[in-house]
Amino acid sequence: MQKEKTEKLYSDIPPTKLRNRKEKFRKAQNRPFWTWLADRVMFRMVSHRFYALRIKNLEAFKERRDKNFPSIFYATHNNWWDGLIGYNLMRRAFKVRTRMMIEEMNRFPLFALIGAFPVNKSSAQEAMKSLKYIVDDLKEPDMGFWIFPQGIVRPPNYRPMEFQTGLAYIAQNIAKKHGGVNLIPVAVNYTFLREDRPECLAEVGEPIIITQDNCKFDRHEFTEKLQKEFEQLCDEQLKTFSRGEVTGYEYVFRQDLPWNRKIEKKLKNVGMKDVEVQ
Repeated sequence: MQKEKTEKLYSDIPPTKLRNRKEKFRKAQNRPFWTWLADRVMFRMVSHRFYALRIKNLEAFKERRDKNFPSIFYATHNNWWDGLIGYNLMRRAFKVRTRMMIEEMNRFPLFALIGAFPVNKSSAQEAMKSLKYIVDDLKEPDMGFWIFPQGIVRPPNYRPMEFQTGLAYIAQNIAKKHGGVNLIPVAVNYTFLREDRPECLAEVGEPIIITQDNCKFDRHEFTEKLQKEFEQLCDEQLKTFSRGEVTGYEYVFRQDLPWNRKIEKKLKNVGMKDVEVQ
């Protein structure tokens, strides 16, 4: 019998460091036509793959953030869909002007026209250029920046969570330079419920508002705090799934049932009115 080879799905080395290729830096823009096109293309991609995208506790963002400041949304990075889900949530749920940091963006230069900018992790100095850029750029209240603070792709539900200090650096320096910023944790999970396609469920945590008055923190200690609180948010979300509870989630979108599923649901109800419940 042939010996099975071990397949390595995850690497601790970022792609730009692994391949050591030069990345041309492109400033993020929000070109109206390309944003309009991206909104439709990226929504179509997600809506064709998932039965639904749901969100919980959206009022935390709408009502309890400081609306004078931009927002940083942070989530885990477990698979290829995470960036597309983040984009759709920013555009359709949070309704902000997008900023996203993408490795190997030379493969997708058009993303610069819809709010993305590259990050090169081949060295700490190269990565710092992108962090300094977003500090300068993220200053308007209608702007939102989606970041994966783990820095690399990790397996689903990876524990313990390990955040890099980039999120704390960005938040601290935006507060110093522009007055303040909202940190918005978003627990994202992919699961099958009662449909034939998976669903994506996002739960918004309580905003953390960083201002010039409270930004003088130790970045390593603050990173550990964010990491611990975010892990608790994600663990609690998992517990609710294990109990079959999705109370409080509202739909960002939901697929219309195909004709065969509509017929199936109708057939299930045939004769049920005459059945007595014991």
